Amino acid sequence: MGSSEMQFIKEAFDTNWIAPLGPNVDGFEHDIEKYLNIKSSAALSSGTAALHLALILLGVGEGDFVICPSFTFSASANPIIYQKATPVFVDCELESWNMNPDQLEEAIQYCLRRNKKPKAIIVVHLYGMPANMDAILKIANDQGIPLIEDAAESLGSKYNGLHTGTFGTMGVLSFNGNKIITTSGGGALISDDAELIRKTKFLATQARDNAPHYQHSTIGYNYRLSNICAGIGRGQMELIDLRVETRRQNFQYYEKNIGEIDGVGFQPESAKSFSNRWLTAITIDPHMNTSPAKIRMVLEENNIESRPVWKPLHLQPIFKPYPAFLTGHSELIFNSGLCLPSGSSLTSSQLEQICTIVAKTCN
Repeated sequence: MGSSEMQFIKEAFDTNWIAPLGPNVDGFEHDIEKYLNIKSSAALSSGTAALHLALILLGVGEGDFVICPSFTFSASANPIIYQKATPVFVDCELESWNMNPDQLEEAIQYCLRRNKKPKAIIVVHLYGMPANMDAILKIANDQGIPLIEDAAESLGSKYNGLHTGTFGTMGVLSFNGNKIITTSGGGALISDDAELIRKTKFLATQARDNAPHYQHSTIGYNYRLSNICAGIGRGQMELIDLRVETRRQNFQYYEKNIGEIDGVGFQPESAKSFSNRWLTAITIDPHMNTSPAKIRMVLEENNIESRPVWKPLHLQPIFKPYPAFLTGHSELIFNSGLCLPSGSSLTSSQLEQICTIVAKTCN
């Protein structure tokens, strides 16, 4: 937390703006739009809610195909199932650990052979690393398929100098407690299409018609962000650049101190990309006399939490029945990867301790 969050929260209490909507919600949306240089945004209860509404706005329904990366958190795919649609999973490339354009094209052709153009493509910027947007955008535009950017992990990241989340038809942000800035729980849907965001706000507030009584012609959702949580977000937005700088400094420390160990690798960053380095993830060569699991356990013995990288969705029990176009890359990274502590409040002595333990475990 910074120094301004409590001020905005106090204003909410002092003015009795406690429920969803209010000055902090309006202010938070304005802050998001200014920072990302976009026209419109809707502050919502979670990033998952934002992705769900994006699919609804694109008309995704039962039996439709939606293409999604396999190497991501399950929240990227769950809203597809909410809509009773079929996820079509695409493996990652080694260059960014994000959606592989070649497999994306294969997945589209699979759908077209079944006489169904995909209703949407969801691209994720994994761990804050921008995906190969040049190639993915070209494929989406050539095929006339709307692109949704899951930028839940990548606020502050850029591709070709532009913020992630701003390339597609709509972008999804998350302000969950573990993200680079937080509203404790929350998210946003962003777009340069103001009409889409108007519809988002309508659906997110129970789809109440413009009538003097409570009238509903559409199914709605209770997905708006509270004025209190938005106050936290306003204070956090003042610190976003500092948070990105800190996360990148964490990565640079790890790279300098364990990057020269033979067999230790990092998630790559292309010349076109600027990653917020939300999480620093390493890979361990399988021929080394250690493993990600061993390093994780030794860190845990020292009261230091680390985590495996995401388990690919095509390996998850709930998603196994669905089509997947694979390279083997995500399974390779899953078996060799580990996410190191990456929080903005890490001290230099803590980083030194982590690197010392990793180095000793690798020898």
